[in-house]
Amino acid sequence: MLNYRPLLFILGIFLSTLTGFMLIPGAFALYYGEETVAAFMISSLVTGTAASFCMHQGQSSKLHLNIRDMFLLTCLTWVIVSLFAAMPFTLYHGINYTDAFFETMSGITTTGSTVLSGLDTMDHSILIWRSLLQWMGGIGFIVMAVAVLPFLNVGGMRLFRTESSDWGDKTTPRTQSMAKNLFIVYCLLTFLCFIAYHNSGMSWFQAINHAMTTLSTGGYSTSDQSMAAFSNEAHWVGTTFMLAGGLPLLMFVYMVQHRSISIWNDAQVKGFLKFVIFVSCSLALWLWSSREIDALDALRLASFNVVSVVTTTGYGLTDYTAWGALANIAFLFLMFVGSCSGSTSGGIKIFRFQIAGVIMREQLKQQFHPNGVFKERYNKRIIKDDIVRSLVTFILLFVMVIVLLSIVLVLTGLDPVTSFTGAITAVTNVGPGLGGTIGPAGNFSTLPDVAKWALAIGMLLGRLEILTVAVLFHPSFWKY
Repeated sequence: MLNYRPLLFILGIFLSTLTGFMLIPGAFALYYGEETVAAFMISSLVTGTAASFCMHQGQSSKLHLNIRDMFLLTCLTWVIVSLFAAMPFTLYHGINYTDAFFETMSGITTTGSTVLSGLDTMDHSILIWRSLLQWMGGIGFIVMAVAVLPFLNVGGMRLFRTESSDWGDKTTPRTQSMAKNLFIVYCLLTFLCFIAYHNSGMSWFQAINHAMTTLSTGGYSTSDQSMAAFSNEAHWVGTTFMLAGGLPLLMFVYMVQHRSISIWNDAQVKGFLKFVIFVSCSLALWLWSSREIDALDALRLASFNVVSVVTTTGYGLTDYTAWGALANIAFLFLMFVGSCSGSTSGGIKIFRFQIAGVIMREQLKQQFHPNGVFKERYNKRIIKDDIVRSLVTFILLFVMVIVLLSIVLVLTGLDPVTSFTGAITAVTNVGPGLGGTIGPAGNFSTLPDVAKWALAIGMLLGRLEILTVAVLFHPSFWKY
């Protein structure tokens, strides 16, 4: 049976937190004398009222959630927070609710697709709100990936189950402690990124915005030119901290607590870094030899764009679709990959490719030795049948959602390239697609409203690892 009171109470906590964050852009609006002060004050008042109502109605002597409650709470949180967080955009000049919700969902899922233009002259309060949405979404997903998804056994995530993944009464304090440590490290990395960006030539306002959207691997910028508007040094800073955002944040927590880098021996981290280095160097060599670009510039352009796409950040630096057919195919594949589990990135995640490789290798051995008994291992842990089933289910649903979303987009009148890559970029939370409309040099403003709502749903499905949402549509979920 669903526990409605605890669900309401926890939703109230999330909405009250959102209310507090709304005051930050409100303060920016006051400081810069912008007309958006009223928009953020009204939004915070409405959100705060809703938070108080939920917490009052949800008061209970015992806060206990079962596995079904956890599935529902995870989905409701992202949807309801997005519905309220869209209000400042709606009250902002000329933005309808469809565009506002799209921008908000894209921000909070750290996708980075945008319908806004004229960012260079846009109000500071709106720009900081977009960045805050991505920053909040980034830490929210990390906590979910560390503490919730392994517990729910979503997409093979049980491999990364820790004490903080158990939601029993005895381990709740450990979960809270882990969430606190993750938040502290997340803030520290954001601050370091801010300092590095500022030293690279960005103003303090540009630096804080890009620090928040870099660590969260979100990709919102303060300029229509995205990162192309800034110095080469800023590009290297972006590459470094996007890469950091693509690594498990828990790794940094362990490094700080134990003053050790032994965690770098993790198979997932090593595989991810080797993959990024190999692809970046290969594309840099391609640019240097075929486009006659200086070697260092080729490495900068290739590294930044590869890391931006693989970590699903989606910053624009140059139109890599103009690099030729090989680059187009490479970036189309990179949109699927993603980085590490426990990071802020989307995509399939590198560990699933590694596990698939292990299973394939063992299956080939089995063909040569039919009577042999092979125990498949990943990161020195046995790959159990439930993990394999969960992983296969995730991959199949992942592909199905992209296909169905592509069909919906085609039916709205979009061309095949825009439809297919738009579906991919939404579900993988990358940001830009391919083609002239939604490519690195374009945005999503000209898409029909139906397409925007469909893409927003795709972003949510991708961010919540699909299975978390799909289980809600199974009839047995609602049976008492």
